[in-house]
Amino acid sequence: MTAEPVPAVPPAPRALATHAVHAGREDLAALGVHAVPLDLSTTYPSYDSRGEAARIDEFAATGARPEGPPVYARLDNPTTARFEDALARLEGTEAAVAFASGMAALTAVLLVRSAQGLRHVVAVRPLYGCSDHLLTAGLLGTEVTWVDRSDPASIAGAIRPDTGLVMVETPANPTLAEVDIAAVAEACGEVPLLVDSTFATPVLQRPAEHGARLVLHSATKYLGGHGDVLAGVVACDEDFARRLRQVRFATGGVLHPLSGYLLLRGLSTLPVRMRAASASAAELVRRLAADPRVARVHYPEIGGAMIAFEVYGDPHAVIRGVRLITPAVSLGSVDTLIQHPASISHRIVAEGDRRAAGVSDRLLRMSVGLEDVEDLWHDLCEALAAAGATGPRTATAPLPPGGSEGVSPGPSAARTPEAVPAPAGR
Repeated sequence: MTAEPVPAVPPAPRALATHAVHAGREDLAALGVHAVPLDLSTTYPSYDSRGEAARIDEFAATGARPEGPPVYARLDNPTTARFEDALARLEGTEAAVAFASGMAALTAVLLVRSAQGLRHVVAVRPLYGCSDHLLTAGLLGTEVTWVDRSDPASIAGAIRPDTGLVMVETPANPTLAEVDIAAVAEACGEVPLLVDSTFATPVLQRPAEHGARLVLHSATKYLGGHGDVLAGVVACDEDFARRLRQVRFATGGVLHPLSGYLLLRGLSTLPVRMRAASASAAELVRRLAADPRVARVHYPEIGGAMIAFEVYGDPHAVIRGVRLITPAVSLGSVDTLIQHPASISHRIVAEGDRRAAGVSDRLLRMSVGLEDVEDLWHDLCEALAAAGATGPRTATAPLPPGGSEGVSPGPSAARTPEAVPAPAGR
């Protein structure tokens, strides 16, 4: 009697934290190694020049990753490809394409659309200052229409036949303002929506699940997580990824394999880092909202480790007054950073546009790291004392219920400080 075959059991779905550790590494045991191999080669030997010619022709025609051994580092790199596969897994997209910086990644997206005769972009402020500048300065021949962040209908009204892209950043840099990604995606119709999700990371939101076609990260920030990598990445469908690879090959904005290695390592601790830093951020928000030296606190509903706050006193004195916290541009590192956006990250944006987008001269942006929250609060108190001045309060909204991936959420709009309870969770 022949035994009935045992039906295959589909693999159980795995949590984000598990994917963060294992994505891009599934073949290591079969290779007989535990750590990810780092391939630093710029070129690779081949004795089959006809075969190489065929593979190069195929890439030129399709933009698909070449099958078989690598050809040249500007075309593809095995270590960087592991990071791309892992990030795509975390974002829930078919593919991801890595670049030498976040700005190189955005430039590649704009060039893909411009090559198709679609140079018009609909965007909402605020964006990261250099993203704003790239859209407005005419360096790529792009024309931009700015629309109301709170009104998705204004996006639909601004779309033209030559619109190639709608771009939003949520939470926004530096005000942490948010948009309803699903509502914006619906308003875009057939025009691709690009969401800069640098502040949120896949731990807090996955824009592709809500209709975004393109998800942009400055991987320099949380994905790397240690302040030692410069990189950008776009998570998207395979069709758009093929076009991005062609632009990357032609323009040379490739990611160094050592950076790809460090980014893949950074992903493995991303959920843990985000949860820990976000818990501290939520506690600091609660204290800042009750401090008479702070005029207003901005913190997104989805939570996270970014805080923005406006002071009654001199914001530059706060920058001068910190000792534990590092006064520096950038964010997402294991240590806490603070900066004055109007002087640094958004200085390149015209003053009127900057202020209209909510980037006031008294606004400070802080990226909360992994230090003890009491030490951070002591340092902030000393710096706020150096800034001087108090005033009547218009602070923040209450912490909303729920959260994402175990991270305590926080306030997002202007209400009274008495309404801000202690943060949920850790």
